[in-house]
Amino acid sequence: MAAFHQHVAVSAVLGTGYTAALMTAGFEWSHSVLAGGLCAIAGMLPDLDSDSGKPVKELFGLAAAVVPMLELHRLERLAESPEGGIALAALLYIVIRFGLSALFKRITIHRGMFHSLPAACIAALLAFLAHDCPEVDGRLLMAAGVFLGYLSHLVLDEISSVDLSGLRLKSSAGSAVKLYSANWAASIFTWLLLFTLGFAVVQHEPDVIDHARMTGQRVVDVLRGKTSVPERRPIPVLPSPTEPHSGSTETS
Repeated sequence: MAAFHQHVAVSAVLGTGYTAALMTAGFEWSHSVLAGGLCAIAGMLPDLDSDSGKPVKELFGLAAAVVPMLELHRLERLAESPEGGIALAALLYIVIRFGLSALFKRITIHRGMFHSLPAACIAALLAFLAHDCPEVDGRLLMAAGVFLGYLSHLVLDEISSVDLSGLRLKSSAGSAVKLYSANWAASIFTWLLLFTLGFAVVQHEPDVIDHARMTGQRVVDVLRGKTSVPERRPIPVLPSPTEPHSGSTETS
């Protein structure tokens, strides 16, 4: 199993590369930077079920700070005032930092279903649904960043399960990149949650699959040099109906 600092380093590098790729493909810098940041954070998420205290404390502290910031506009609308939104954000911080962390400690085991491919998909779907952005592409970038970061953690754990000195697999091999665990109740719950969130995404955005395909193809084409970065042109300002067109001439 890879050390916590190794996961932090790998996900940070991956998040930086993801940001650079999105900006090269012509996406807004704000979306690109946020998606890369979420990618870096998601590389640590599977260790939320860790038995050691320090990573869990740091992760829940980070999640408790990031989630309210991402949801601030939605919380303001819910509270119908900026002040109320800040109060709800503070309450959400307390719930995640203390309530959710205590719950995770009770119901999860290390290298359980939190270390699995369905869990990576669940994290991505939650990012898509939680991000308060009117543009589907923006939410897709966030979801993809979370999935990449989460997947990097699982892959690094599997790489670390290979004993290169003796060319043999350790007992932890296959416990990270998996589809189910020995606990069938946890496996069934995880898959049910995955299908539920997937259904919610499709109901919310029926064309999400087409958007995902076009967005992904756009990034791949630009990185391969097949197409140039689309030029951002200013939106033309139409003349007022009461004003004469610039091409018209006045008559005496």
